[in-house]
Amino acid sequence: MDTTFVAPMGDRGRLVIPAELRSRQHWEQGVPLLMIETVGGVILVTREQAKALVRSQLEGKDVLKSLLAERRAAASSDDAAA
Repeated sequence: MDTTFVAPMGDRGRLVIPAELRSRQHWEQGVPLLMIETVGGVILVTREQAKALVRSQLEGKDVLKSLLAERRAAASSDDAAA
């Protein structure tokens, strides 16, 4: 499903998303779209698509364990510096 679509920038920054892309993504009129700016460009997704993207990126990772390890390391550094 890697397809390229072109949407020229109109007056006042308006974009018209091609009908084929809207149909394929199931984007209906009025659906809120998020524009996520990254180093590589901009990602255009719905909230549900963004949630699914984040979930897939975090899948299999123990976020709590990573956060605790990071906090413990920071606390150790602070104790050593004092």
